[in-house]
This record gives sequence, structure tokens and C-alpha cells, in this order.
Amino acid sequence: MNYIRHLTAFFERVAIDQRLNPTHISLYMALFQIWNINRFINPISISRSEMMRLSKIYSNATYHKCIRELHEYSYLQYLPSYNPFKGSLIYLFIFETSDEQVVNRKHTKNQKGTKEALVPYINNTNILNNKTDTNQTTPTPTNSKNKQDKKTAGRAQNSKEMLIPLPEEVHEYFVSQNSTKIEAEKFFNYYSSNGWKIGGKAKMKNWQAAARNWLLNASRFNGNKPSNQPNPKQLHTKSDKGYNEPL
Repeated sequence: MNYIRHLTAFFERVAIDQRLNPTHISLYMALFQIWNINRFINPISISRSEMMRLSKIYSNATYHKCIRELHEYSYLQYLPSYNPFKGSLIYLFIFETSDEQVVNRKHTKNQKGTKEALVPYINNTNILNNKTDTNQTTPTPTNSKNKQDKKTAGRAQNSKEMLIPLPEEVHEYFVSQNSTKIEAEKFFNYYSSNGWKIGGKAKMKNWQAAARNWLLNASRFNGNKPSNQPNPKQLHTKSDKGYNEPL
């Protein structure tokens, strides 16, 4: 088994496999090292603690997740032992590319014979990317201004920011909350004037939640007070009290 061709083919697969992350690669290289020490004999017996130490994985859950996924993605065959005194078995599959993909033969006049040079891996990656780009259809440009919906005019363009609601949307929401359109206009005008910020500082993230808070505090925003709440500027007396009576 040519381990150079094997690793070259492995990293070619890694380059196009979006399911893998650095933890998968680190664990596979640790398994490959044990496989190399055992002269590429299948299966090899491994212990979880040793593989975690070699791959620099410090979580048992992460280790088991990665090795199961490498098994599911057909990079190896994992046979767990479920016995703390007996190691699990791993079958590593052989990945080898053809001579044309791995070796680039160059002949020069100043050199005797033939010299083999490995093709830079970045070239293979660029070839794969170019093939992917040519297979994809190029979208035809369209005039976004002509197709832009009038209802979405004036909304925030950044997808991470809240979309500014339209007055009609605010009206419908307030009516659904058993409120009035006048209250909806007050809410819309208030936050439109301050740039849709909570407390004039933080950007609003959910205008429906802000509308619900507005309705809960409608008495404070509208300047109304409960009928049973006395005015602090008036005496706590009945309206028909006679002032000729002693206190």
C-alpha cells in the first residue's frame, strides 16, 4: 500500500466533502498513524484514551460522534467492543489515485533519466472548483428595481437586522390584539421618529414584541390613569365635602 497515494486520495475526498470538520481529520490522521505502525494490517485494535490523546480530542461525546460519522461516511469501518478491557476494531479503507492524478512526469535535457514529481495539491483543488463552476448555470441578470415589490420599499436591507414594518402591517397586528388603528399609528410614528430603537439606543429586534409591550403600557404612553387613582395635586377628599365642617 502506497501511503503517499493513500493520503493524497484521502485529502482529495476531504476537499469536496462538506460534512467533515477539522476534528474528523485529526481523528483520522491519528488512526492512520496507528495503522502505519501496524504496517497497514486490517483490522487494528485501538483504545479510546489513546486515540483521544493523539487526535487532541478532549470530549468523549465528540470522539464517539466523529468516529461514528467517519464510519457512516465510508472512511473506515468501526467495530466497538463495549468492553473496557478489550480494544475496539478499526478497518481502514485504502484510497489510492491513479498514476496520472498523483505523478507528474517531467523530462529535462539537463537531467538523466526520468524524475517523478508530485502534483501540487492546490492544482487539483482548483481543477475541481473550475469543473464545479462550469457545471453550474450562470444566472441571468435581472433589473431588481423593476421587480421590487412596493410593499417592501423602505425595509432594512441587512438580513441580520429587523425588517421595518409597514403601517398596514402594524394596523393589522394591533387590530388582531383587540386594539385600534389610532394606537397602531401612535406606535408606528413613535418608533419611526427614533429609528426603531428601544430606549433610543438599542436596535429593535422584534417589533411585534415591542407592540405587545406598548399595549401593556398603553395607559402610560397615552397619559391616561385609572379612574380610581387620585391626582397627586389634589386633596384626598370627596367632591361634596363641606369646608365648614371641622377636620
